[in-house]
Amino acid sequence: MEGAPASEIARLPEDLLSASISRTTPRDAYRVAVVSRAFHTAADTDAVWASFVPHDLPPFADGELPPAPLSKKELFLLLSAGPLLLSDRLMSMWLDRESGSKCYMLSARALHIVWGDTPEYWDWIALTDSRFAEGAELRDVCWLEIRGRINTEMLSPNSNYAAYMVFKIADDFYGLDRPPQEASVSLGGRESRRKVCVQSYDNEGQVPANYLPISPLMQRTTRRRNGRLVPAEENVTIPHRRADGWMELEMGEFFNEEGEGGEASFCLMETIGGNWKRGLIVQGIEIRLKKSV
Repeated sequence: MEGAPASEIARLPEDLLSASISRTTPRDAYRVAVVSRAFHTAADTDAVWASFVPHDLPPFADGELPPAPLSKKELFLLLSAGPLLLSDRLMSMWLDRESGSKCYMLSARALHIVWGDTPEYWDWIALTDSRFAEGAELRDVCWLEIRGRINTEMLSPNSNYAAYMVFKIADDFYGLDRPPQEASVSLGGRESRRKVCVQSYDNEGQVPANYLPISPLMQRTTRRRNGRLVPAEENVTIPHRRADGWMELEMGEFFNEEGEGGEASFCLMETIGGNWKRGLIVQGIEIRLKKSV
């Protein structure tokens, strides 16, 4: 607001303005920076952005951070721009741009996949559209069980998180649409379970050739919802496509209370149907802040 009299709050010393802004969130800092020149200057200081960059960042892989020192704001912008690989290259981490909360992704190699090291059942394939070098492709199993876990001290305290399976479906899949799988998330003595289905069929030219809609079994176990064929059971969570081309399926959520400690565990499984399954390509499990709708 050029030419307008400075507001009373803008007359405050810059260090006091910076101290006040540092007690808000990154989203608030972006907003107040456009109020006036005084707010913009105060909101750009290291004192503000140092409060948004976690002091306990994990060690990153070589080459993930530039060799030249960054200002605190530059570091925050880099960490919130996308996932950076950690030193073991089996996990990645980034900051939520609005809150500064830490988010992670566990690669397929960081997960426990039952029969994952048996070539007859799972293949490890190179990924060209992921930060991770490898993914796991399901060849043929009747016992599907994928588990992951993370130490909650790595996450931001007093934050509500959700876990997402990130995957694709190969062209020659079968057995992934029925019966539904079960996803669970647990922390401490609390556990949530839900029915999920990694395979849902797009009704606009995307139905795979081996899908037989006239099958009586299929007719009993699927129904239409918003133009898509999905499992007929009520309350079955289905995946959606991400901007990066992968699919994601919400497995559940949990609240990471400050001082609670322990491990958050995640599981996707289907072991009671007895049917053979093929074609699931697993990139990993993503743990990120659960946004309110």
